[in-house]
Amino acid sequence: MSTSTDSRERLYLYDTTLRDGAQTTDVNFSLADKQLIAGMLDELGIDYVEGGYPGANPLDTTFFAEKATRKAHFAAFGMTKRAGRSAANDPGVAGLLDSAADVICFVAKSWDEQVRVALEISLDDNLAGIRESLAAARDSGREAMLDCEHFFDGYKANPDYALSCVKAAYEAGARWVVLCDTNGGTLPDEVEAIVREVARHVPGDHLGIHAHDDTGCAVANSLAAVRAGARQIQGTLNGLGERCGNANLVSLIPTLALKSPYGETFAIGVDEEGLRGLTPVSRALDEILNRAPNRHAPYVGASAFATKAGIHASALLKDPHSYEHVEPEAVGNQRQLLVSDQAGRSNLIAGLARVGIAVDKDDRRLTRLLAVVKEKEALGYSYEAADASFFLLAKGVLGGVPTFFTVDRFSVNVERRYNAVGELTTVAEAIVKVEIDGEVLISAAEGNGPVNALDVALRKDLGKYQRFIEGIHLIDFKVRVFQGGTDAVTRVLVEFGDETGARWCTVGVSPNIIDASFQALNDSIVYKLVSSGA
Repeated sequence: MSTSTDSRERLYLYDTTLRDGAQTTDVNFSLADKQLIAGMLDELGIDYVEGGYPGANPLDTTFFAEKATRKAHFAAFGMTKRAGRSAANDPGVAGLLDSAADVICFVAKSWDEQVRVALEISLDDNLAGIRESLAAARDSGREAMLDCEHFFDGYKANPDYALSCVKAAYEAGARWVVLCDTNGGTLPDEVEAIVREVARHVPGDHLGIHAHDDTGCAVANSLAAVRAGARQIQGTLNGLGERCGNANLVSLIPTLALKSPYGETFAIGVDEEGLRGLTPVSRALDEILNRAPNRHAPYVGASAFATKAGIHASALLKDPHSYEHVEPEAVGNQRQLLVSDQAGRSNLIAGLARVGIAVDKDDRRLTRLLAVVKEKEALGYSYEAADASFFLLAKGVLGGVPTFFTVDRFSVNVERRYNAVGELTTVAEAIVKVEIDGEVLISAAEGNGPVNALDVALRKDLGKYQRFIEGIHLIDFKVRVFQGGTDAVTRVLVEFGDETGARWCTVGVSPNIIDASFQALNDSIVYKLVSSGA
């Protein structure tokens, strides 16, 4: 993190989420999504935010009508001019220059085979296109740069021509010449050697790296390029991108800021506050994409600082550095000591503290609770992602949970039938019978499935406790087969939320998916009543 007196060399981060990320399978950004993500990147401290290709579609053209960032350079991406026409008469170049971008990033082939086969033009025409396009961008008052597509494959096939593309761009005034591992097949030792050779011809503070992750080496390749002299890194949030994705900036940023020798040698635009916002930004992107965050993602994943083994947890509590390479809070994450069948007393005490239950480490009841947890997990229960169920289990062993209501019975009927207009539909109906202080209450409900019908029926009438559950709603429902085949044990996780924004997760296990679901639903309601002081 740089200051006014910082003597470290500057590294620049260039984000391509809004272009490369949009090429990810099942990812489709709306205009509002792109505006929101650009704002997130700007606040994070990214130096360059590339918005895509103005003119490629109406959405991108609209997006480039005005600058989408306040602090970061706003970049537009597009091809160099076509052979046989001037840059001034090329519609693609015109679209770039007509945009609100203050940086124009051109892309050009740097592999001679691609020039001949894909573009079907001469090698000299390709070089002319590079020079003239960059000149047009500079003449318009923009910062100009070039992505050398297929550079590493091109360099291995014909190093002289690949280098001629780089030198042509630099001599034409490109602020950055970016070396692209377009196929993602180059390995770190190759990247480092090739970038070091290129840096003998073009200064490193004008060289960038654009790595794809087809060998799982995109982050390593980016760091290798930095070691060899490159001073701009291109990548995407959460490693989004075509095929296997691009270099993951969410992994690169904390590595550059916190790990030796990068943190001592280089400064980046993301300061300490931005670094602490990294986990929220990563998860916010997944929320926009309506997908579950990767629990095992480096630095920002829910499991990145989670410890399950008891012996590890004991050591971790004494010295966090024994199992953590950086402080989780530095990247906006948090430590978790998980309660599981591998857990020891240290995990258990930490798990209890996490759910708000304070207990002395010498409390004899901990032995019983640990035994109960292991018994339950042997049956298929998992409390790593079900804090509410763990809370109720612990309270039951340590101090008791009030019996708010008793479920006498429930039934679910699923019927496939024709409706009034002759359409074939499937209808689920549920009946739940509960007893509260001697009073029997029976509720029935329909739903779009058996679990939904059960949920609605169970929460339809809980007598004097109804007011406590009016604001709760089901957020997520997950089913996993724990073991076996057609007679498998099923684990169900349900997540609920309420009007205050609180969220909690419960678990149920049974050979019967409906029974497992009902256990989890029942726990969720009991947890809400306990936490509300009913």
